[in-house]
Amino acid sequence: MNGKTNKLHLKKLGIDTYKEAVIFMRKDCHVCRSEGFDVPARIRVSLNDKNILATLHTINNGLLNPHEASLSKYAWELLGAKEGDEIHLSHPKPLQSLSFVRSKIYGEKLNFEKYSHIISDITKGYYSDIYISSFLTACAGGRLDYDEILDITNAMINVGERLTWPNKMVVDKHCVGGLPGNRTTLIVVPIVTYFGLTMPKTSSRAITSPAGTADTMEIFAPVNLDIKEMQKVVKQENGCIIWGGSVNLSPADDMLIRVEKALDIDSEGQLIASVLSKKVSAGSNNILIDVPVGPTAKVRTFEMANDLSILFKKIAKTLDIKVEMVISDGIQPIGRGIGPALEARDVLAVLKNEINAPKDLREKSLDIAGKIIEFSSDIKYGEGRKIAENILKKGYAFEKFKDICLAQGSFNEPPTASHTYKVLSKYCGRVTAIDNRQISRLAKLAGAPQDKAAGVDMHISLQSVVEKNEPLFTIHTESNGALNYALSLLEQVPEIIQLEAFE
Repeated sequence: MNGKTNKLHLKKLGIDTYKEAVIFMRKDCHVCRSEGFDVPARIRVSLNDKNILATLHTINNGLLNPHEASLSKYAWELLGAKEGDEIHLSHPKPLQSLSFVRSKIYGEKLNFEKYSHIISDITKGYYSDIYISSFLTACAGGRLDYDEILDITNAMINVGERLTWPNKMVVDKHCVGGLPGNRTTLIVVPIVTYFGLTMPKTSSRAITSPAGTADTMEIFAPVNLDIKEMQKVVKQENGCIIWGGSVNLSPADDMLIRVEKALDIDSEGQLIASVLSKKVSAGSNNILIDVPVGPTAKVRTFEMANDLSILFKKIAKTLDIKVEMVISDGIQPIGRGIGPALEARDVLAVLKNEINAPKDLREKSLDIAGKIIEFSSDIKYGEGRKIAENILKKGYAFEKFKDICLAQGSFNEPPTASHTYKVLSKYCGRVTAIDNRQISRLAKLAGAPQDKAAGVDMHISLQSVVEKNEPLFTIHTESNGALNYALSLLEQVPEIIQLEAFE
């Protein structure tokens, strides 16, 4: 490629493709014409001493001049680019690691070196979504044995930052997901850190759910802390609740999860590698993992949960960390609110010991906090929950939560939505089933998590007896358009809440 003609100047278009690097060029620009680039070509983009591989998308509507190109938000960040910068474009060299992916597709067992090469290339942005999906599919369906899961976990740990802490014991918790609400972390962290344990909690944002823990915490306080800011908060308060993506811990994980969710693949091996790589990278060595089980949860049978627990513990032991598995009830949402602000409201109600606080959220949070407290060698079995309940009842947990928020930058009250709509029962009856997935979908259609106050507020639970025209749930939105969009789902799936009618 001619070095004099393979350069373009950058223009910002503000296009967010999340974790995929994309370059936008005019199809009739001199680079595309001379080099034969066409959608979806992979192009090596260089700026100063940084290089990425980006997928080509062409624009023909005048947004770009012939001498200009643009990048997705993620690609801008990878290159550290500024508008007007001159980029150099070239054909990429073949990725050796893709040959390893192809080998895995055909059933070959890969070693640590090959997995490290794959994970490294993914982290550098060299893999398109198609390549990542090929890798994930090749590893799904029980195609990873114990050694391979361990190798992928270690490879994911090695490509990012790894934190250490002064205290010997560092605790953490994780839920494998699939259960709306369930915002226990924001209650557990202040209880455990008030007790005196170190808990540097890094959490996820929503990818396909109505809210991730980081989205809900962001209602109260900033979560985009860098490593130095995170360390300062933990030193001051014993813990934090921040977005994991801001501290570069196991950076390949977010990229893998995004594509895995889109494929709707629940791979045991990838799940274990994802969770443990994040926790080990954060410096945690005593971890409680919550596995909700239910027909519309992520883990649908107790047999699946037990198999997952055995594998988790085996991998964790090799990594020299302790894992406690808790198999919990995932048959219905936890708490009432589904969506960042509504979940934040429930968290505050529990922390403030309000009479109408969701009992299920309170009880589950105390169970988890108690088990984490019992990681301490001087706390006997069964004592942890009593300690946790005392910390909550006396208001210490709420004060600690406010202190953590303030250390992270602020303490804010949850906002309320501008539009609400109550969905009423069409007849008298008893609630026999709640579809977790469809309730989550409804909250997303209402605008969550992008619209912080949007979501669904539940008024019933399993076995509730309702009268005709009694509210089942309330949809919260920021616009009439979003409300109509959410209501359209009820026409497609009328029995999100199943009732057994009384005669």
